[in-house]
Amino acid sequence: MRYLMYTIPMVSGTLRTVTSSTDVQDGRSTRWEEHRRARRAELVDATLAAIRRHGAGVGMDEIAALAGTSKTVLYRHFADKGDLYLAVCASVDALISTQLRAAMAHVGTPREMVSASIGTYLAIVEADPEVYRFVVQRPSLDRPVEADPVSGLSAAIGDQVAAALEVQLRAAGRDTAAAGPWGHGLVGLVRAAADHWLGQPSRMDREALTDHLTQLTWAALADVLTTDPADSDGAPAPHPTQEMDR
Repeated sequence: MRYLMYTIPMVSGTLRTVTSSTDVQDGRSTRWEEHRRARRAELVDATLAAIRRHGAGVGMDEIAALAGTSKTVLYRHFADKGDLYLAVCASVDALISTQLRAAMAHVGTPREMVSASIGTYLAIVEADPEVYRFVVQRPSLDRPVEADPVSGLSAAIGDQVAAALEVQLRAAGRDTAAAGPWGHGLVGLVRAAADHWLGQPSRMDREALTDHLTQLTWAALADVLTTDPADSDGAPAPHPTQEMDR
């Protein structure tokens, strides 16, 4: 809102500037919103720490205790556990998107791009299994959430991978129409494999699973993502994130 300012004469004949009360109220409102956003971010970080300590079934009492506050304060910033859950999902979404983008920004061949995408996703799951379960399983929510953040996250990752595949297809002089279904199909495959892998009491090494999934997907993609189908490793390609950022 525009600042309203005017001048009034002083007894001495000089002028002084007066700022309206609206300015003060707007300033306080802005500071409060900034404080509220910062406090919500702190509470989301505390929730992630509580999930790692107590597991995916963590309760609001445990979250409040680790945050050094009370449930009353939590409910002042989040309407209910469902609202807090959505905030956690948004934080995880941002983390995965950032790390995937970084991983794909430094690849040399299409095959390396596929392997980097799969390996990065599995590394996030392995590093934070309870957070992953919390996001995927939605434990003990007070109410059903209106939008499914997990489907939204998968769709966002699928769009990101599809954009990268489109760059590779264009570089190989191929039709780019399949980039969308392939990108989303790849995400579905890796997510299903990750869910199964995470639930195994004695699971294979992440590197081995990455290799298996890379071999499976690359067997189908090799002929269309390389300029020379005989080249199983693929030709050096432009960084996909350069196109994705446009």
